Amino acid sequence: MEIILIVSAIALIAVFFIAQYNRLIRLNIAVDESWAQIEVQLKRRADLIPNLVETVKGYAQHEQSTFDAVVAARAKATTASSVADTAAADGALTQALRGLLAVAEAYPDLKASTNFAGLQDELATTENKVAFSRQFYNDTVRSLNTAVKTIPTSFFVGFAKVSEREFYEIEDPQDRTVPTVKF
Repeated sequence: MEIILIVSAIALIAVFFIAQYNRLIRLNIAVDESWAQIEVQLKRRADLIPNLVETVKGYAQHEQSTFDAVVAARAKATTASSVADTAAADGALTQALRGLLAVAEAYPDLKASTNFAGLQDELATTENKVAFSRQFYNDTVRSLNTAVKTIPTSFFVGFAKVSEREFYEIEDPQDRTVPTVKF
């Protein structure tokens, strides 16, 4: 009888250990997957930008500095590798795109162009997907980081070779300004 109790206790401890280990591995894989989704959406946006720039160029040829800023920001965004670098490049690209779309506002013929309207819609859809991907990534990072810091999973972090991950944060001064509303 004692042997059965001892074997049962060892089996219970082994099941608990395996469950905690597997939980950490699943969370780590979820973070990797969500990061890959951000990269897919950022790539999609980067692929749209040249078409958008060329369309706007046809109407607003004297806005070269705006085009150069967008192209430079796109180049940085496509070569960023770490979470912090990607977030910084993403913020710079968002600012440059705002400048490009502001230029487009000054050209009624451009705004009426079906090609431009289609690209602008596609960009808006992509921006929504990027925002969702960022949120999903940060949610999975939060889950992983919570597991890494809390008991009992924190005891298995070294064995699972899992560590805390960095949140995806964009420092965009435009996001911190209060909009002016006039009636």
